[in-house]
Amino acid sequence: MILIPELTVQRNLKLSGFILFCCFANFVIASNPSISAKKTAADQFLDLSIEELMKIEVTSASRRSQKLSEVPSAIFVITQDDIRRSGATSIPEALRMAPGVDVARIGTDKWAISIRGFNGRFADKLQVLMDGRSVYNPLFAGVQWEQQDTLIEDIERIEVIRGPNAAVWGANAVNGVINIITKRAANTQGILLSAGGGSFEHGFFGARYGGRINDDTHYRFYAKGFTRDNMNTLSGGSANDAWHQGRGGFRLDHSRGIDQFTVQGDIFYNAFGDRLNKANLSAPIIQAETARGHNEGGNIRLRWDRTISDRSSIMLQTYYDRVDYRLLTSSAFRAESFDIDFQHRFPLFDKHDLTWGANYRLYHNKVLSTELISFNPRLQTNHLASAFIRDEITLIPAHLRLTLGSRFDHNDFTGMEIQPNARLMFTPDERNSLWLAVSRAVRTPSRAENDIHFNANTIADVPGFSALLPFPVLTQLMGTPNFNSEKLLAYELGFRHQFSPQASLDVATFYNDYSQLRDLSAGALSFHAGFPPHLMLPVLLTNRASGYTYGVETSADWRASEKWRLQGNYSFIDMHIHSDSILRQFDPTTGSANTVSPQHQISARSHYDFSDHLQLNLWLRYVSRIDFYRIPGYVTMDARLGYKPKRNIELFIVGQNLFSQNHREFVSDFIPSFPTYIPRGIYAGAEWRF
Repeated sequence: MILIPELTVQRNLKLSGFILFCCFANFVIASNPSISAKKTAADQFLDLSIEELMKIEVTSASRRSQKLSEVPSAIFVITQDDIRRSGATSIPEALRMAPGVDVARIGTDKWAISIRGFNGRFADKLQVLMDGRSVYNPLFAGVQWEQQDTLIEDIERIEVIRGPNAAVWGANAVNGVINIITKRAANTQGILLSAGGGSFEHGFFGARYGGRINDDTHYRFYAKGFTRDNMNTLSGGSANDAWHQGRGGFRLDHSRGIDQFTVQGDIFYNAFGDRLNKANLSAPIIQAETARGHNEGGNIRLRWDRTISDRSSIMLQTYYDRVDYRLLTSSAFRAESFDIDFQHRFPLFDKHDLTWGANYRLYHNKVLSTELISFNPRLQTNHLASAFIRDEITLIPAHLRLTLGSRFDHNDFTGMEIQPNARLMFTPDERNSLWLAVSRAVRTPSRAENDIHFNANTIADVPGFSALLPFPVLTQLMGTPNFNSEKLLAYELGFRHQFSPQASLDVATFYNDYSQLRDLSAGALSFHAGFPPHLMLPVLLTNRASGYTYGVETSADWRASEKWRLQGNYSFIDMHIHSDSILRQFDPTTGSANTVSPQHQISARSHYDFSDHLQLNLWLRYVSRIDFYRIPGYVTMDARLGYKPKRNIELFIVGQNLFSQNHREFVSDFIPSFPTYIPRGIYAGAEWRF
């Protein structure tokens, strides 16, 4: 919330010998015509043409299956093959592949992830789903990414929607939606074993067994674990954030005629740590600088689908989730959530495709007071009830479609919120499509914005005022009971063109108009006796800020040859925030949000299959500077070399962040963790399927 920017540090720009070797191998082997280009079933996505890839079906944009090329939204799909070839070991790392998504690593177990601006450790304008199950945390308004994981090989695809989709997914789907979709149990039969380790990724393993009870009932069980190293602070010391995780789960799918049933569950345990910046947290706030903690929890999901026809279906899903989080110097809470979701789709006459549904969510939490954070009341239960309706109207068959819809949410903080949406899709021919949209979305208040008392900073010496302020000043962020929802009115325009079966281009532009954004207001100083005596400066949350953003996102896909595929994207955003608060220069979440998100991001990926045994994947990234934290722009590259001595065995070596020994990406804006360097890393591993 309130943070003093860190000083810029020098960067080491030594070029990695490993990447030179990979590039040399790419040139030598690609020049050898004797190497076979035969493919195996595991490389099916490189076998597909770009035209076939555009026909991949997605579900997140409208909560029903649609071809990617027919979706009137800025959507990008990260496939399982993309994840495998990238060498990513976590979901946040994989999300870097999507245009418009700002992924910045804060520490070993901490990320800041947002879409179209307003990034932070608890970015609050992004709805994240796991198989349609919301993992958005209404306690702090955001996603705790260290809790969101699964066996990476079981992810079928990640659908990333840039722009508001609140008419479909409700409040908090303001700047985008991310839906992580796992494979059906029937597609994960047999045994999979994977293991490896290296410099930063000290060690990891994964195991999965899939079987069937009968022809209609399939299941799988999985377990995974890893240990990752501490990162270093800017002064060279350990950040005390080594991360160890154990996780397991199951999935059972049963089909009976037109009905499908799914039962799925997970449990996990994370051990992690933090090192807090005592320069900003001297007495009377906190004495300890480092601490270790853990979180643990689990969830279970039940889903029923009935497919009546191609245009008629019913879905009912419910889940229960529980988390226990403890890092005693900063935060500790227990939370339980229960959700039930119903949806019905049916045709009306010949031109209308109607979908309607309802949702109820209960969120029960208890916050334990720490030296940094306390809530009043400590225990609370919140309810969210909503309904939505969506009508897709065919104006000109195969060429022009209009989609109208709205969602009606009722929450405990601001009451009823209405979020309408209109989208028009024009397809003049098979190779071109143009879409435009106008949407309204809201970000509802969190418990923190109503009930929190957060000891944000200790100011021991105020230049020019030391004689007038002989005592340290404690700034305390205080929740406001009348805090309102943040509001967005968004305008979007997109274009897709397929040059040939081997090349395509996707362009999306947007203009976002925000009102009633969260802002900070300083209260009156007061004196507090105690040890040591200090002054208290309350910082109150208001809704007085506003702003607008605009930008463009492009992605291109080109299959240059049977062996070689190139993918690239570019994102640009310009943000203008208006705030009259005297604290705006210390507020990265809103007042200075225009200096927190990088204006430019570039990603370029190269996939080359020398043969059915050998693959080389290179991934180059550029992120422009972040002025608020004085972080310079950086260029880095990941590389993965995979070798298959047999069809069911793969050996691989991965280099991450290869262009420099380390670089900076972000700073924690809520819990004042020490800023860290993101290190270069190399790891190797093996995967065995049978």
